[in-house]
Amino acid sequence: MRLYLLALNPTDSVTLGFLPAADRLGLPVTVLTDRAEPHRLAYEDLECATEVLECEVRDFREVVGLISRHRSSDPADPADPADASGGPDAAFAVFSNSDHLQTQTALVAEYFGLPAKDWKATLRAKNKGELRRHLAAAGLDTVRSVELAPGQDPSGLGELDLPFPLVVKPREGVASEDVSLVADGDELVRRCEEVRRRRTDAALVVEEFLDGQLCTLETLGDGRRRHVLGGFRTRISPPPHFVEEMLEFVPAHPPAVVAQVLAQLDALGVGLGACHTEFVVQPDGRARIIEVNYRAIGDHCDLMLAELLGIPLFEHILAVHLGRELPADLGEQCAATALRGRNEPVCADRAGTLTAAPGPSDERRDGVRLAYRPLRAVGERHEHYRTNRDYLGVIWAIGPDRAAVDTAVARFVAANRWEITP
Repeated sequence: MRLYLLALNPTDSVTLGFLPAADRLGLPVTVLTDRAEPHRLAYEDLECATEVLECEVRDFREVVGLISRHRSSDPADPADPADASGGPDAAFAVFSNSDHLQTQTALVAEYFGLPAKDWKATLRAKNKGELRRHLAAAGLDTVRSVELAPGQDPSGLGELDLPFPLVVKPREGVASEDVSLVADGDELVRRCEEVRRRRTDAALVVEEFLDGQLCTLETLGDGRRRHVLGGFRTRISPPPHFVEEMLEFVPAHPPAVVAQVLAQLDALGVGLGACHTEFVVQPDGRARIIEVNYRAIGDHCDLMLAELLGIPLFEHILAVHLGRELPADLGEQCAATALRGRNEPVCADRAGTLTAAPGPSDERRDGVRLAYRPLRAVGERHEHYRTNRDYLGVIWAIGPDRAAVDTAVARFVAANRWEITP
Protein backbone atom coordinates (compact mmCIF):
# COMPACT_ATOMS: atom_id res chain seq x y z
CA MET A 1 0.00 0.00 0.00
CA ARG A 2 1.46 3.37 -1.05
CA LEU A 3 0.64 7.00 -0.32
CA TYR A 4 0.74 9.48 -3.19
CA LEU A 5 1.02 12.95 -1.69
CA LEU A 6 0.42 16.00 -3.89
CA ALA A 7 2.24 19.19 -2.92
CA LEU A 8 3.46 22.54 -4.18
CA ASN A 9 6.08 24.04 -1.84
CA PRO A 10 7.44 22.04 1.14
CA THR A 11 5.65 22.67 4.45
CA ASP A 12 6.36 21.68 8.04
CA SER A 13 2.94 20.02 8.16
CA VAL A 14 4.13 17.51 5.57
CA THR A 15 7.81 17.27 6.56
CA LEU A 16 7.26 17.02 10.33
CA GLY A 17 3.72 15.65 10.41
CA PHE A 18 2.43 13.61 7.51
CA LEU A 19 5.64 11.96 6.28
CA PRO A 20 6.65 10.60 9.71
CA ALA A 21 3.03 9.50 10.24
CA ALA A 22 3.03 7.63 6.94
CA ASP A 23 6.25 5.91 7.99
CA ARG A 24 4.67 4.84 11.29
CA LEU A 25 1.73 3.45 9.30
CA GLY A 26 4.13 1.49 7.12
CA LEU A 27 3.24 3.45 3.98
CA PRO A 28 5.91 4.12 1.35
CA VAL A 29 5.40 7.69 0.11
CA THR A 30 5.68 9.19 -3.34
CA VAL A 31 5.46 12.98 -3.35
CA LEU A 32 4.17 14.48 -6.59
CA THR A 33 5.09 18.12 -7.05
CA ASP A 34 5.93 20.72 -9.67
CA ARG A 35 8.92 21.79 -7.53
CA ALA A 36 10.88 18.60 -6.95
CA GLU A 37 14.27 19.89 -5.82
CA PRO A 38 13.06 21.90 -2.77
CA HIS A 39 11.22 18.79 -1.57
CA ARG A 40 14.27 16.57 -1.97
CA LEU A 41 16.29 19.05 0.09
CA ALA A 42 13.56 19.31 2.74
CA TYR A 43 13.40 15.55 3.22
CA GLU A 44 17.08 14.62 3.03
CA ASP A 45 17.46 14.41 6.84
CA LEU A 46 14.28 12.41 7.42
CA GLU A 47 14.63 8.84 8.58
CA CYS A 48 11.69 7.79 6.40
CA ALA A 49 12.58 7.37 2.74
CA THR A 50 10.43 9.52 0.46
CA GLU A 51 10.33 9.39 -3.32
CA VAL A 52 9.83 12.74 -5.07
CA LEU A 53 8.55 12.91 -8.65
CA GLU A 54 8.09 15.95 -10.86
CA CYS A 55 4.49 16.40 -12.00
CA GLU A 56 2.16 19.19 -13.08
CA VAL A 57 0.04 18.69 -9.97
CA ARG A 58 -2.40 21.50 -10.77
CA ASP A 59 -3.67 19.38 -13.68
CA PHE A 60 -5.48 16.29 -12.36
CA ARG A 61 -5.12 14.59 -15.75
CA GLU A 62 -1.34 14.69 -15.49
CA VAL A 63 -1.52 13.28 -11.97
CA VAL A 64 -3.77 10.41 -13.08
CA GLY A 65 -1.35 9.52 -15.86
CA LEU A 66 1.74 9.63 -13.67
CA ILE A 67 0.17 7.49 -10.93
CA SER A 68 -1.03 4.95 -13.51
CA ARG A 69 2.46 4.65 -14.96
CA HIS A 70 4.09 4.51 -11.55
CA ARG A 71 1.69 1.86 -10.26
CA SER A 72 2.26 -0.36 -13.27
CA SER A 73 6.00 -0.35 -12.66
CA ASP A 74 6.07 -0.41 -8.84
CA PRO A 75 7.50 -3.77 -7.67
CA ALA A 76 6.62 -2.99 -4.06
CA ASP A 77 2.93 -2.55 -4.82
CA PRO A 78 2.03 -4.08 -8.18
CA ALA A 79 -1.75 -4.19 -7.78
CA ASP A 80 -3.74 -2.94 -10.76
CA PRO A 81 -5.15 0.51 -9.87
CA ALA A 82 -8.40 -0.48 -11.49
CA ASP A 83 -8.82 -3.01 -8.69
CA ALA A 84 -8.77 -0.36 -5.96
CA SER A 85 -12.03 -0.67 -4.10
CA GLY A 86 -11.89 2.38 -1.85
CA GLY A 87 -12.80 0.17 1.09
CA PRO A 88 -10.78 -0.68 4.22
CA ASP A 89 -8.20 -2.45 2.04
CA ALA A 90 -7.81 0.30 -0.55
CA ALA A 91 -4.78 -0.50 -2.68
CA PHE A 92 -3.26 2.95 -2.23
CA ALA A 93 -4.17 6.47 -1.17
CA VAL A 94 -4.04 9.88 -2.82
CA PHE A 95 -3.77 12.82 -0.43
CA SER A 96 -2.84 16.49 -0.23
CA ASN A 97 -2.70 19.05 2.54
CA SER A 98 -2.35 21.94 0.09
CA ASP A 99 -5.11 24.54 -0.14
CA HIS A 100 -4.49 24.77 -3.87
CA LEU A 101 -4.66 21.05 -4.70
CA GLN A 102 -7.73 19.72 -2.90
CA THR A 103 -9.99 19.57 -5.97
CA GLN A 104 -7.31 17.95 -8.11
CA THR A 105 -6.62 15.40 -5.37
CA ALA A 106 -10.32 14.62 -4.96
CA LEU A 107 -10.75 14.06 -8.70
CA VAL A 108 -7.71 11.80 -8.91
CA ALA A 109 -8.80 9.72 -5.90
CA GLU A 110 -12.31 9.42 -7.33
CA TYR A 111 -10.92 8.33 -10.69
CA PHE A 112 -9.10 5.43 -9.05
CA GLY A 113 -12.09 4.49 -6.90
CA LEU A 114 -10.32 5.48 -3.68
CA PRO A 115 -11.69 7.24 -0.59
CA ALA A 116 -12.07 10.82 -1.75
CA LYS A 117 -13.38 14.18 -0.68
CA ASP A 118 -16.32 15.37 -2.75
CA TRP A 119 -14.67 17.47 -5.46
CA LYS A 120 -17.69 19.77 -5.47
CA ALA A 121 -17.14 20.48 -1.77
CA THR A 122 -13.43 21.17 -2.28
CA LEU A 123 -14.28 23.60 -5.07
CA ARG A 124 -16.90 25.40 -2.95
CA ALA A 125 -14.41 25.73 -0.11
CA LYS A 126 -11.61 27.06 -2.30
CA ASN A 127 -13.72 29.45 -4.39
CA LYS A 128 -14.88 32.11 -1.93
CA GLY A 129 -17.47 33.48 -4.33
CA GLU A 130 -19.00 30.05 -4.84
CA LEU A 131 -18.93 29.45 -1.07
CA ARG A 132 -21.00 32.60 -0.49
CA ARG A 133 -23.51 31.73 -3.21
CA HIS A 134 -23.92 28.18 -2.00
CA LEU A 135 -24.54 29.11 1.64
CA ALA A 136 -27.03 31.77 0.58
CA ALA A 137 -28.88 29.33 -1.68
CA ALA A 138 -29.05 26.88 1.24
CA GLY A 139 -30.70 29.59 3.37
CA LEU A 140 -27.95 29.47 6.00
CA ASP A 141 -26.14 32.78 5.57
CA THR A 142 -26.21 35.62 3.08
CA VAL A 143 -23.12 37.81 2.92
CA ARG A 144 -23.43 40.71 0.53
CA SER A 145 -20.61 40.31 -1.94
CA VAL A 146 -19.60 40.67 -5.57
CA GLU A 147 -16.90 39.10 -7.74
CA LEU A 148 -14.52 41.08 -9.90
CA ALA A 149 -13.35 39.07 -12.90
CA PRO A 150 -9.76 39.32 -14.16
CA GLY A 151 -9.48 42.49 -16.23
CA GLN A 152 -12.82 43.88 -15.04
CA ASP A 153 -12.77 47.61 -14.23
CA PRO A 154 -13.27 48.08 -10.45
CA SER A 155 -14.54 51.67 -10.81
CA GLY A 156 -18.15 50.50 -11.12
CA LEU A 157 -18.10 48.80 -7.71
CA GLY A 158 -18.87 52.06 -5.95
CA GLU A 159 -22.32 52.10 -7.55
CA LEU A 160 -23.31 48.77 -6.03
CA ASP A 161 -25.36 48.55 -2.86
CA LEU A 162 -22.58 47.20 -0.65
CA PRO A 163 -22.13 48.34 2.98
CA PHE A 164 -18.79 49.89 3.90
CA PRO A 165 -16.40 48.88 5.34
CA LEU A 166 -15.77 46.13 2.83
CA VAL A 167 -13.20 43.36 2.58
CA VAL A 168 -11.25 42.86 -0.65
CA LYS A 169 -9.58 39.48 -1.20
CA PRO A 170 -8.53 37.11 -3.96
CA ARG A 171 -11.33 34.67 -4.72
CA GLU A 172 -9.01 31.71 -4.27
CA GLY A 173 -6.37 33.22 -2.00
CA VAL A 174 -4.81 31.89 1.21
CA ALA A 175 -3.01 33.10 4.35
CA SER A 176 -4.43 36.66 4.31
CA GLU A 177 -2.52 37.38 1.08
CA ASP A 178 -3.83 40.63 -0.44
CA VAL A 179 -6.76 40.76 1.98
CA SER A 180 -7.63 44.20 3.33
CA LEU A 181 -10.42 46.33 4.77
CA VAL A 182 -11.50 49.39 2.77
CA ALA A 183 -13.52 52.31 4.08
CA ASP A 184 -14.99 53.96 0.97
CA GLY A 185 -15.37 53.74 -2.79
CA ASP A 186 -12.12 55.49 -3.68
CA GLU A 187 -10.11 53.22 -1.38
CA LEU A 188 -11.92 50.20 -2.81
CA VAL A 189 -10.89 51.05 -6.36
CA ARG A 190 -7.30 51.79 -5.33
CA ARG A 191 -6.99 48.55 -3.43
CA CYS A 192 -8.38 46.46 -6.29
CA GLU A 193 -5.94 48.07 -8.68
CA GLU A 194 -3.02 47.40 -6.29
CA VAL A 195 -3.90 43.71 -6.05
CA ARG A 196 -4.33 43.53 -9.83
CA ARG A 197 -0.79 44.77 -10.38
CA ARG A 198 0.50 41.75 -8.42
CA ARG A 199 -2.15 39.23 -9.53
CA THR A 200 -3.07 40.10 -13.09
CA ASP A 201 -5.09 36.91 -13.64
CA ALA A 202 -6.79 36.72 -10.24
CA ALA A 203 -10.50 37.13 -9.68
CA LEU A 204 -11.36 39.17 -6.58
CA VAL A 205 -14.20 39.03 -4.08
CA VAL A 206 -15.51 42.19 -2.42
CA GLU A 207 -17.79 41.50 0.52
CA GLU A 208 -19.24 43.03 3.64
CA PHE A 209 -17.03 42.98 6.73
CA LEU A 210 -18.13 40.37 9.26
CA ASP A 211 -17.23 41.74 12.66
CA GLY A 212 -16.87 39.59 15.78
CA GLN A 213 -14.50 37.27 17.62
CA LEU A 214 -12.49 35.29 15.09
CA CYS A 215 -12.41 31.56 15.82
CA THR A 216 -11.61 28.27 14.13
CA LEU A 217 -13.23 24.85 14.20
CA GLU A 218 -11.08 21.81 13.47
CA THR A 219 -12.92 18.73 12.22
CA LEU A 220 -12.03 15.29 10.90
CA GLY A 221 -14.37 12.87 9.16
CA ASP A 222 -14.02 9.31 7.91
CA GLY A 223 -16.97 9.39 5.49
CA ARG A 224 -19.31 7.92 8.09
CA ARG A 225 -18.96 10.28 11.04
CA ARG A 226 -17.42 13.73 11.46
CA HIS A 227 -15.62 14.55 14.71
CA VAL A 228 -14.93 17.97 16.23
CA LEU A 229 -11.32 18.16 17.44
CA GLY A 230 -11.65 21.55 19.15
CA GLY A 231 -10.72 24.95 17.83
CA PHE A 232 -8.94 28.22 18.43
CA ARG A 233 -9.68 31.84 19.26
CA THR A 234 -7.59 34.04 17.01
CA ARG A 235 -6.15 37.50 17.54
CA ILE A 236 -5.54 39.39 14.32
CA SER A 237 -3.58 42.52 13.49
CA PRO A 238 -5.28 45.94 13.45
CA PRO A 239 -7.07 46.97 10.22
CA PRO A 240 -6.72 47.22 7.34
CA HIS A 241 -4.84 43.88 7.25
CA PHE A 242 -5.73 40.50 8.73
CA VAL A 243 -2.52 38.85 9.96
CA GLU A 244 -3.02 36.11 12.54
CA GLU A 245 -0.97 37.17 15.57
CA MET A 246 -1.97 34.54 18.14
CA LEU A 247 -4.19 31.47 18.38
CA GLU A 248 -5.46 30.19 21.72
CA PHE A 249 -6.70 26.60 21.90
CA VAL A 250 -10.35 26.04 22.85
CA PRO A 251 -11.33 22.40 23.62
CA ALA A 252 -15.00 23.12 22.92
CA HIS A 253 -16.77 26.18 21.55
CA PRO A 254 -20.37 26.73 22.79
CA PRO A 255 -22.63 23.97 21.41
CA ALA A 256 -24.94 26.43 19.64
CA VAL A 257 -21.98 27.98 17.83
CA VAL A 258 -20.59 24.59 16.79
CA ALA A 259 -24.02 23.49 15.54
CA GLN A 260 -24.25 26.53 13.26
CA VAL A 261 -20.81 25.97 11.77
CA LEU A 262 -21.42 22.24 11.25
CA ALA A 263 -24.72 22.96 9.50
CA GLN A 264 -22.90 25.20 7.04
CA LEU A 265 -20.19 22.57 6.48
CA ASP A 266 -22.94 20.03 5.82
CA ALA A 267 -24.45 22.33 3.20
CA LEU A 268 -21.04 22.72 1.53
CA GLY A 269 -20.57 18.95 1.49
CA VAL A 270 -17.57 18.82 3.83
CA GLY A 271 -17.21 15.31 5.22
CA LEU A 272 -14.19 13.09 4.62
CA GLY A 273 -10.83 14.30 5.88
CA ALA A 274 -9.53 17.23 7.88
CA CYS A 275 -11.11 20.67 7.65
CA HIS A 276 -10.01 23.99 9.16
CA THR A 277 -12.89 26.46 9.25
CA GLU A 278 -12.52 30.14 10.18
CA PHE A 279 -15.59 31.99 11.43
CA VAL A 280 -16.63 34.91 13.59
CA VAL A 281 -19.04 34.84 16.50
CA GLN A 282 -21.12 38.01 16.59
CA PRO A 283 -22.55 39.55 19.80
CA ASP A 284 -25.93 37.88 19.25
CA GLY A 285 -24.25 34.45 19.11
CA ARG A 286 -24.48 34.11 15.35
CA ALA A 287 -21.61 32.17 13.77
CA ARG A 288 -20.64 33.37 10.30
CA ILE A 289 -18.03 31.63 8.20
CA ILE A 290 -15.09 33.65 6.92
CA GLU A 291 -13.53 30.82 4.92
CA VAL A 292 -13.28 27.05 4.77
CA ASN A 293 -9.86 25.49 4.33
CA TYR A 294 -10.54 21.87 3.46
CA ARG A 295 -7.28 20.57 4.97
CA ALA A 296 -5.58 20.51 8.37
CA ILE A 297 -4.71 23.74 10.15
CA GLY A 298 -1.12 24.89 9.55
CA ASP A 299 1.60 27.15 10.96
CA HIS A 300 2.49 24.46 13.54
CA CYS A 301 -0.99 24.53 15.07
CA ASP A 302 -1.45 20.99 13.72
CA LEU A 303 1.71 19.78 15.46
CA MET A 304 0.62 21.51 18.65
CA LEU A 305 -2.90 20.08 18.34
CA ALA A 306 -1.61 16.51 18.14
CA GLU A 307 0.18 16.93 21.47
CA LEU A 308 -2.67 18.86 23.09
CA LEU A 309 -5.19 16.17 22.27
CA GLY A 310 -2.87 13.25 22.87
CA ILE A 311 -3.92 11.57 19.62
CA PRO A 312 -2.03 10.41 16.51
CA LEU A 313 -3.58 13.24 14.54
CA PHE A 314 -1.58 12.88 11.34
CA GLU A 315 -2.07 9.10 11.30
CA HIS A 316 -5.81 9.58 11.75
CA ILE A 317 -5.95 12.03 8.83
CA LEU A 318 -4.07 9.67 6.54
CA ALA A 319 -6.06 6.64 7.72
CA VAL A 320 -9.40 8.05 6.54
CA HIS A 321 -7.91 8.34 3.04
CA LEU A 322 -7.15 4.63 3.28
CA GLY A 323 -10.80 3.93 3.98
CA ARG A 324 -10.38 3.27 7.70
CA GLU A 325 -12.84 4.29 10.41
CA LEU A 326 -11.91 6.69 13.19
CA PRO A 327 -12.51 5.83 16.85
CA ALA A 328 -16.21 6.38 17.54
CA ASP A 329 -15.44 8.48 20.63
CA LEU A 330 -12.71 10.62 19.06
CA GLY A 331 -14.63 13.87 19.52
CA GLU A 332 -15.31 13.11 23.19
CA GLN A 333 -11.62 12.29 23.74
CA CYS A 334 -10.58 15.62 22.27
CA ALA A 335 -13.12 17.69 24.21
CA ALA A 336 -11.93 16.07 27.46
CA THR A 337 -8.33 17.28 27.22
CA ALA A 338 -7.19 19.17 30.31
CA LEU A 339 -4.35 20.92 28.50
CA ARG A 340 -4.30 24.43 27.11
CA GLY A 341 -2.25 25.79 24.24
CA ARG A 342 -1.06 28.98 22.59
CA ASN A 343 0.46 29.44 19.14
CA GLU A 344 2.19 32.79 18.59
CA PRO A 345 4.11 33.69 15.44
CA VAL A 346 6.89 36.24 15.58
CA CYS A 347 6.16 38.76 12.80
CA ALA A 348 8.46 41.08 10.89
CA ASP A 349 7.38 44.69 11.24
CA ARG A 350 9.43 46.04 8.35
CA ALA A 351 11.20 45.04 5.14
CA GLY A 352 14.84 44.07 5.34
CA THR A 353 17.35 41.34 6.09
CA LEU A 354 16.96 39.15 9.15
CA THR A 355 20.30 39.63 10.93
CA ALA A 356 19.60 38.03 14.31
CA ALA A 357 17.14 35.38 15.47
CA PRO A 358 17.12 32.33 17.74
CA GLY A 359 17.45 28.82 16.39
CA PRO A 360 15.06 25.94 17.01
CA SER A 361 14.24 25.42 20.66
CA ASP A 362 12.43 22.85 22.81
CA GLU A 363 12.01 23.18 26.55
CA ARG A 364 9.92 21.95 29.46
CA ARG A 365 9.56 24.20 32.46
CA ASP A 366 6.93 24.58 35.20
CA GLY A 367 4.74 21.95 33.55
CA VAL A 368 4.76 23.70 30.16
CA ARG A 369 6.13 22.25 26.93
CA LEU A 370 7.35 25.05 24.63
CA ALA A 371 8.71 24.80 21.10
CA TYR A 372 10.10 27.45 18.77
CA ARG A 373 10.70 26.86 15.08
CA PRO A 374 12.29 29.43 12.73
CA LEU A 375 10.43 30.06 9.49
CA ARG A 376 12.99 32.43 7.97
CA ALA A 377 16.76 31.95 7.90
CA VAL A 378 19.18 34.55 9.22
CA GLY A 379 20.58 36.41 6.22
CA GLU A 380 17.37 36.28 4.16
CA ARG A 381 15.94 39.54 2.86
CA HIS A 382 12.20 40.01 2.45
CA GLU A 383 9.71 42.75 1.77
CA HIS A 384 7.07 43.63 4.36
CA TYR A 385 4.07 41.70 3.09
CA ARG A 386 1.53 42.37 5.89
CA THR A 387 0.47 38.74 5.61
CA ASN A 388 1.47 35.43 7.18
CA ARG A 389 4.55 35.58 4.94
CA ASP A 390 5.95 38.06 7.51
CA TYR A 391 6.33 35.26 10.05
CA LEU A 392 9.93 34.93 11.23
CA GLY A 393 9.18 31.93 13.40
CA VAL A 394 6.46 30.39 15.50
CA ILE A 395 6.29 29.71 19.24
CA TRP A 396 3.84 27.21 20.60
CA ALA A 397 3.29 26.05 24.13
CA ILE A 398 1.01 23.60 25.91
CA GLY A 399 0.46 23.28 29.63
CA PRO A 400 -2.02 22.76 32.46
CA ASP A 401 -3.68 26.19 32.28
CA ARG A 402 -3.80 29.33 30.20
CA ALA A 403 -1.80 31.49 32.63
CA ALA A 404 1.14 29.07 32.67
CA VAL A 405 1.18 28.82 28.88
CA ASP A 406 0.97 32.60 28.41
CA THR A 407 3.79 33.13 30.90
CA ALA A 408 6.04 30.64 29.11
CA VAL A 409 5.53 32.30 25.72
CA ALA A 410 6.11 35.79 27.13
CA ARG A 411 9.30 34.58 28.86
CA PHE A 412 10.64 33.11 25.62
CA VAL A 413 9.94 36.29 23.66
CA ALA A 414 11.66 38.43 26.33
CA ALA A 415 14.72 36.19 26.40
CA ASN A 416 15.34 36.29 22.63
CA ARG A 417 15.76 38.89 19.92
CA TRP A 418 14.86 39.13 16.27
CA GLU A 419 16.60 41.91 14.33
CA ILE A 420 15.83 43.15 10.84
CA THR A 421 18.29 45.42 9.08
CA PRO A 422 16.75 47.65 6.37
